[in-house]
Amino acid sequence: MSIDDAVWKRCNTCKRPIGFRAAYFACSVSTCNRKGTDFAFCSVDCWDAHVPVLRHRDAWADEKTSPTVEEWAREQQDEPARAAPRPGATAPGDSDAGARDVLVVVSKLKAYVRATSGMNTSDDVIGALSDRLRLLCDDAVERARSDGRKTVMARDFRRPSSS
Repeated sequence: MSIDDAVWKRCNTCKRPIGFRAAYFACSVSTCNRKGTDFAFCSVDCWDAHVPVLRHRDAWADEKTSPTVEEWAREQQDEPARAAPRPGATAPGDSDAGARDVLVVVSKLKAYVRATSGMNTSDDVIGALSDRLRLLCDDAVERARSDGRKTVMARDFRRPSSS
């Protein structure tokens, strides 16, 4: 087993390796624990350094134990099945690498909602809005393609006028 094979993750602050079946610290804030961010810290000091950067108001470090090599391998095998793109997300033959990416700047969206309504925005809004944007983009691409263009323009996002 090489050095890299013994490393589960690296600390998000100091980049020290965190091995398998090793103690580590996770942030209690939900946005730090969702898939794609899931921060891991080698010490409370490293966790503490991340708090002001992400401007947490009320947070704590949860002590956890990293998975075994077998558990991690099983998780990685299960991942492609869970992250399968929605049907019709891409055209046949196209790469579906970006099919589940977030397509909005989350902080800007949350700031807009708060400024215009005084409301908070749930994390599950981001995925739903990204899915909606994908559909809008797919429609705009089809309009550009039907006009014989290879460039999507603002006019491709306009609803067709009903006659």
